[in-house]
Amino acid sequence: MNLNALIAALPGSVAQGVIWGIMAIGVYITYKVLDYADLTVDGSLATGGAVAVMLMLAGTNPYVALLCAMLAGMLAGLATGLLHTALGIPAILSGILTQLALYSINMRIMGKSNQAVSVDKMELIVSMRYIPRTILVAGLFAAVMIGALYWFFGTERGCSIRATGCNASMARAQGINTAANKVIALMLSNGMVAMAGALYAQYQGSADVKMGQGAIVIGLAAVIIGEVIFGKRAKNFALKMLSAVAGAIVYFIVIALVLQLGLSTTDLKLFSAVTVAVFLAIPHLKQTYSHRPQKGKLHA
Repeated sequence: MNLNALIAALPGSVAQGVIWGIMAIGVYITYKVLDYADLTVDGSLATGGAVAVMLMLAGTNPYVALLCAMLAGMLAGLATGLLHTALGIPAILSGILTQLALYSINMRIMGKSNQAVSVDKMELIVSMRYIPRTILVAGLFAAVMIGALYWFFGTERGCSIRATGCNASMARAQGINTAANKVIALMLSNGMVAMAGALYAQYQGSADVKMGQGAIVIGLAAVIIGEVIFGKRAKNFALKMLSAVAGAIVYFIVIALVLQLGLSTTDLKLFSAVTVAVFLAIPHLKQTYSHRPQKGKLHA
């Protein structure tokens, strides 16, 4: 392993980790708060990138383009939510249907499979050419989003969304509109994912119709790694979201490490799947073996 090459790659891994950490916050909202398996994110990440890039190419301010990208992601979440709540389509299928539709929509938005933006020709919010600035700016975005979501989930509506995720039947019995809560949570989640997609498109210098493929796996990996490593230290909701960002950073550092060890880039998706499976299994294995009686000891 080339240690110098690994050290040189670490800042870029951290920058990617922070950007994808914003996406992981969106996954956290559906996976942990709402208890909803949402596969829309593979499409809404690319939607955010496509909308932001096309608007910037048309001369729109990058921050306005970022806001529009977030709104486009929220519309994707709205579509998934309505498919599930209004039409009764199962959660996983509703996400798959929206994700499938977004592929064609993203092609329509960009006019072709990819569109490039150049930091030399326009002002970008983040860029891989300026990694320290990217880490700082993306970190500020993540901090602001965590603060805003921490406030929101402390409101009456936010608490009712959390109650919906904990026990939808009990929430309905208390008069909570669980269908509306699911739609709102899905909109928030995919808005965050699309924002991350817009930032990532600027970071890599292009938006691609396939840039969201496997995003749900990376998001889940970040959430689960953060929970396993930092879960005991995360005492409140804000720290739990922050742990998802930290999990994304750890994930991309590990990716840089295994690439330096000789793993082929074509095997990264396999590695991601195995990583998620391992970290998902750790809490279950800990609980199983911690309750298993030791040999030679009798229990009354």
